[in-house]
Amino acid sequence: MARICAVCGKRPQVANLVSHANNKVKRWVFPNVHKMRFTVTEQGSDKVYNDKVCTKCVKAKKVQKVV
Repeated sequence: MARICAVCGKRPQVANLVSHANNKVKRWVFPNVHKMRFTVTEQGSDKVYNDKVCTKCVKAKKVQKVV
């Protein structure tokens, strides 16, 4: 299951988990994406999409949730 935002393209990243002894272990950082029905407010059209959107795009009002 892809964890990619349909609006901004945000995807999982690889980061280092650094311990107190400065040991580094690779770990994944996942974006906070939710599956929802939405319209894109920047386009101005009434087309309804059903895809995954990150919460940052919802807070920035780049998309509008369709109930």
